[in-house]
Amino acid sequence: MICDVCFHHCNLAPGQTGLCRGRANKDGTIKPINYGLLTSLALDPIEKKPLARFYPGSRILSAGSFGCNLRCPFCQNYEISQADYSTYRLKYVAPAALTAQAVALKPQGNIGVAFTYNEPLISYEYIVDTGKLVHAAGLKNVVVTNGCATAKVATALNGIVDAYNIDLKGFTQAYYDQLHGSLQMVQDFITAVLPHAHVELTTLIVPRENDSVEEMEALSSWVAGLSPDIPLHVSRFFPRFEMVDRDATRVSTVYHLADIAKKHLHYVYTGNC
Repeated sequence: MICDVCFHHCNLAPGQTGLCRGRANKDGTIKPINYGLLTSLALDPIEKKPLARFYPGSRILSAGSFGCNLRCPFCQNYEISQADYSTYRLKYVAPAALTAQAVALKPQGNIGVAFTYNEPLISYEYIVDTGKLVHAAGLKNVVVTNGCATAKVATALNGIVDAYNIDLKGFTQAYYDQLHGSLQMVQDFITAVLPHAHVELTTLIVPRENDSVEEMEALSSWVAGLSPDIPLHVSRFFPRFEMVDRDATRVSTVYHLADIAKKHLHYVYTGNC
């Protein structure tokens, strides 16, 4: 069976798990084996997603599982993104139970559920099932994702997801090759969901990788071609996981690249500075 969730198109024998560690061939069907199995659950400020222009000042119940279809050497959540079914003592939280928790937290400023921390789109079925209940309860759905997913996934989430933060990690395929990703698929995903949800983008600036003025010019120009009103978060890198061979990004570099982006975009924010 071939998994059609992302560009890897893993060809899975019975019982075999894909590169993302979150989908497998079960009984002749590709299924999310991390469906509802949570490693993380927290009430976060909406700005932490980061979302700057979607209900600012509110909080959101943030849920994460395990697995990811990329292999970023600087991953901030590698303990769960690179984990598998056997790594953690996992807690199953059914869609109705997660929705009930979100509703119970409304007095604390909660506006809904954010699917985040690992790569949530590898179990997009859980987002669909939970998201419908969250909407029925009058709350919002947020997805924080790397955007490496097919048009099928984007379409399935139309009308379910109210806001995305999507990582646009750089603007060359050579850089995405290092992350085992696809720039074109991310671009296509952004374009597909933009008419249906609030979208903000995040670019982590990694020294000697994607920190050139030319790349930021190209990236922000492309985003502006979709809409100059799309918020872009230009974020500072810190040594982490397998990328500890360089210092944190200079704050001045982040601010300079943000200024470049501001020539094309109306809303540019700096992060981790």
